Amino acid sequence: MNNLITRLLALVLLVVAAGASAQYPAKPIRLIVTYPPGGGADTMARIIAPRLSERLGQQIVVENKAGASGQIGADLVAKSAADGYTILLDATAYSVNPSLYPKLPYDPIKDFAPITILVRVPNILVVAPGFAPKSVQELIAYAKARPGQLSYASSGSGSAQHLAAELFKVGAGVDMVHIPYKGGAPAIADVMGGQVPIFFGNMSSALPHVKSGRVRALAVTGSKRSANVPELPTIAESGVPGYEVYEWNGLFAPAGTPAAIVNRLQTEIARIVQLPDVSEKLAALGAEAVANTPQEAAAFLKAEIAKWATVVKQANIKAE
Repeated sequence: MNNLITRLLALVLLVVAAGASAQYPAKPIRLIVTYPPGGGADTMARIIAPRLSERLGQQIVVENKAGASGQIGADLVAKSAADGYTILLDATAYSVNPSLYPKLPYDPIKDFAPITILVRVPNILVVAPGFAPKSVQELIAYAKARPGQLSYASSGSGSAQHLAAELFKVGAGVDMVHIPYKGGAPAIADVMGGQVPIFFGNMSSALPHVKSGRVRALAVTGSKRSANVPELPTIAESGVPGYEVYEWNGLFAPAGTPAAIVNRLQTEIARIVQLPDVSEKLAALGAEAVANTPQEAAAFLKAEIAKWATVVKQANIKAE
């Protein structure tokens, strides 16, 4: 009898969930961005939200919940109702935080249903205008001849730029000193001024300085050359085999969100990133559209978390 009741209850829940999914969305959707207005994640949200609103027939309300390297916004979504009306737009730190913060207020795997990895953006290795090496190979040779004497800037301890440099150190077998800054802008300003010679900058923010000649680019960190700067080689093809680093933005729903809702959101996003005006905006930011399936996104996240856990441990990186 108990088994029969359990089965009936499960059936009722399935029917209710199916009905809710069929009517979705019936009200505005909150899109929680884990970083402040004006940054890369926020820019991506503002590009996608209007088009997603058009396709779903409901307003997408972008809310910036910044702080604690994305933890505040992520925790809010993790504890929200699993009904598709509160979703998260997060970035690379999502996959790094589990290694930097042993007591996160949420579980990045168990507490979320990945919708899609929206875009990925390679970093760009830039150096001060007067820095002697003119290629990655020359940089490696120069650094090996001066162990512990070269420094590199980052936008903060545990940032994507910091991790990109540490992965480079391991792959190239060089020893360089980390100089953390409070953000990418002051970091690249000191590279332009020659105070620090090396920076693994965000593509969208560093590229204008490359084009103006205020810094010099040596390579990109992706697995393939960037359409924005096709003349630049990848670090992997420049003497560090297997090197690959991307900053990324992904969309997440709370764990338990009906698969029909997750799949609907992913399908719409995949269509949106192919629209000509959206593609043009993404290209201007140096971003490559991904829009993969929820299953592919989940596999990507597990691989990223494992990858950065190794780098954080090897480099003994601590959260600021």
